[in-house]
Amino acid sequence: MEHTVRAVSDGKEVVLTGRLTFADHNGFRSIISMFQEPGNKRFVLDLSAVEFIDSAALGMVLLARDTAISKGVGLVLKGAKGQVKRIMEVAKFNKLFVMEE
Repeated sequence: MEHTVRAVSDGKEVVLTGRLTFADHNGFRSIISMFQEPGNKRFVLDLSAVEFIDSAALGMVLLARDTAISKGVGLVLKGAKGQVKRIMEVAKFNKLFVMEE
């Protein structure tokens, strides 16, 4: 997984690329740590360039959700497609997250 971060008016948008798997746990934790930065009210994870996600990575996204809730940050998942979208639909992430196209 690679990622880029850009500031938006009320928070940050992180564009993830490649494969998101358990091997990316440490890198993903650094993304989650950004929730604590002052001024972040909304955090968008752009998944449009993620080609594969495994079950461990789904767990990491759920940890991100828990952290966001505890910090009062809105978390949005954006642009999931292909295998990523299918696995998130099966996992019913649409009931847990705000999902944007």
